[in-house]
Amino acid sequence: METRESIALGLPTVLLPRRGTDLAKWAVIACDQFTSQPEYWDKVKSFVGKSPSTLNLIFPEAYLGKPGEEERIRAVRAAMRDYLDRGLFEEHSGFVYVERQVGRQTRRGLVACVDLERYDYTRGSTSLIRASEGTILERIPPRVKIRDGAPLELPHIMVLLDDPDDTVIGPLSGRRPSLTKLYDFDLMMDSGRLTGYGAGEKSLEQGIIKALEKLAEPATFYKKYGLPPGTAVLLFVMGDGNHSLATAKTIWEKTKQAAADKRAVMDSPLRHALVELVNLHDPALVFEPIHRVLFGLEPGRNLIEEWGRFCSGRLSVQKVATLEKMKSAVDGRRGLPHKIGLVREDGFHLAEVSASGSNLPVGTLQGFLDVFLRDKGAREVDYVHGTEPVVELGRKPRHLSFYLPAMDKRDLFKTVILESVLPPKTFSMGEAKEKRFYLEARKLS
Repeated sequence: METRESIALGLPTVLLPRRGTDLAKWAVIACDQFTSQPEYWDKVKSFVGKSPSTLNLIFPEAYLGKPGEEERIRAVRAAMRDYLDRGLFEEHSGFVYVERQVGRQTRRGLVACVDLERYDYTRGSTSLIRASEGTILERIPPRVKIRDGAPLELPHIMVLLDDPDDTVIGPLSGRRPSLTKLYDFDLMMDSGRLTGYGAGEKSLEQGIIKALEKLAEPATFYKKYGLPPGTAVLLFVMGDGNHSLATAKTIWEKTKQAAADKRAVMDSPLRHALVELVNLHDPALVFEPIHRVLFGLEPGRNLIEEWGRFCSGRLSVQKVATLEKMKSAVDGRRGLPHKIGLVREDGFHLAEVSASGSNLPVGTLQGFLDVFLRDKGAREVDYVHGTEPVVELGRKPRHLSFYLPAMDKRDLFKTVILESVLPPKTFSMGEAKEKRFYLEARKLS
């Protein structure tokens, strides 16, 4: 694979489904979506039937920790080998320019490889590629079991670049009529349309590389963010799939450590990960909040009282009449007091925290939830997208949902530079149906 270490980039050989494949059944949504709604995945399974599909090549996280986990992992590996042996893929060399129609807008991206040598997800990292949010370490081992030793990777990872002048991906949009169309179809479950174009022509590749090199120039970087010379350059920030890239990094570090030939291992395909690069300033890229749902609240515990003590009395909670009133009080709120919606069996509530050690409401909430869960106040927490599961799940007995506002995406890079990672699951790039669908693959062995 041709690489550019200075910008942590690789030009991949991508595996696409063989011509004639029913792409509507082939492409399925990111495995970390609808984790508390297994009925979604049941519908997908019914729709796919026995057709070739990435559903057979991934492990939907709705099934993590459920009976049959090991059998499902073995079935995924077997399906990967079967698809390779049956020649269900065609190779494409170089970048893939992607357009994802979502509603009335179209999000643009670039499928490429990133260098895991230049990625560090730990707090305080100064690497060229960084996590945007805190990585939940307990979420990595089960993902390692799925990826470790797999012959293929399929990306749902989306990595952001801060390119206000649209110098990296913008030119591809202008050249679209001359590009080779690789796929173009409607996604399942009313999730929009996906179109991909080959962008492997040398002049296009060189233009992309030069634009990224310009963004990574230290002088350009210092000026953009008003930083002192010597500050470590940040080129890429994780958008979606933070734990999947952390898993790839974990396996790469293990592979390096075990290698007898430390020089030869640097050419291993495990050094890179296939992702989609997206410009933070793409008008179709919308930051949505990720809400929290507590399951199995412990009888006899009073969450509101415990949260109030945690906030040293700076918390007030009042009941509101409707979902709309709760949402209007939370949406678009900036600064203090932090406002967070609560959905319980008895209806809708609004929490206000008058002072906080965090700049964001999600940080104010997460600090308490970490303590509450550690003290066995609830069985578990899940992270959900959109209003519907917040209401549906929160109104169930011994459940409670927290409805959070979205952050301003323009603050992301500078916040990561100055404050390191945000709290886990701070934002989502769009709602669940707008997430990346699996289509391309890459050989790992």
